[in-house]
Amino acid sequence: MIIHSVDKRSAILRAATDVFAKRGFFNAQVADVARAAGVAAGTVYLYFRSKDDLLVSIFERTMREAIADGKACIAPLRDPVEQLRAVARVHLDRLGRDRSLAVVFQVELRQSTKFMERFSATLLRDYLGLIRGIVAAGQASGVFRDDVSPTLAAKLLFGGLDEMATNWILSRRTYSLGREADAIVDVFVGGLGVGARRRSARESARRPRAVRRA
Repeated sequence: MIIHSVDKRSAILRAATDVFAKRGFFNAQVADVARAAGVAAGTVYLYFRSKDDLLVSIFERTMREAIADGKACIAPLRDPVEQLRAVARVHLDRLGRDRSLAVVFQVELRQSTKFMERFSATLLRDYLGLIRGIVAAGQASGVFRDDVSPTLAAKLLFGGLDEMATNWILSRRTYSLGREADAIVDVFVGGLGVGARRRSARESARRPRAVRRA
C-alpha cells in the first residue's frame, strides 16, 4: 500500500500530537515521533525542519481548521447570540474529542514565551477576529451593549473557553467538554447584553459620591 505524502505528513502530525501530550514537548524526541508514526526518523525531516516545526505545524493546522469550521457554523445563523454559541460549541467539541490535542494546546504550547508570542501574532489573532466580528455585528444591531470594546469582549469569551478546556484536562471527573459551551455563552451574554449596561448605570447612580475634604 502506497502512502501519499499528504497522508504521511498527517500521520506524523498525529503521532507528534500524541507524543507531545504524553511525554511533554521538551522531553520528547523526533525519534519518538517517528517511532509512533511508524516511519524512520529521517522521514520526519522530509516534512518538518525540526521538533519546533512539528509543534508550530500542529498549531497552524488546528487553527486553520478552527477558523474554517467557525466560519462555516455561523454562516447560516443571523442571531449573534446563536453565532457565539455555535463558535463556543465547535471550540470545545474539537478539544473534547481529542484529549492529546487539548493537552498540547492548553499546556505544551504555553511552555515557551517564544511560541506564545508567535502564535498570538498570527492565526490566533484571526480566530479572535472571528469572535470580534460577531460581537461588533451584535453591537451594531442593538443586541449587545456598545460601550464594550469588541476586541476585549472577544478575548474575554476566548479566555472563558480556554479556562474550561484547561480545567477539563486537569479534572479527574469525566464529562463532556462541549456541553459547557452554552453556560459560558449565557454568562458572557449576560454581561454583554444591553440590559447589563442599564443595570450598571443604575448601580453607579445609587453609589454615594465621595465627599470632598476641605
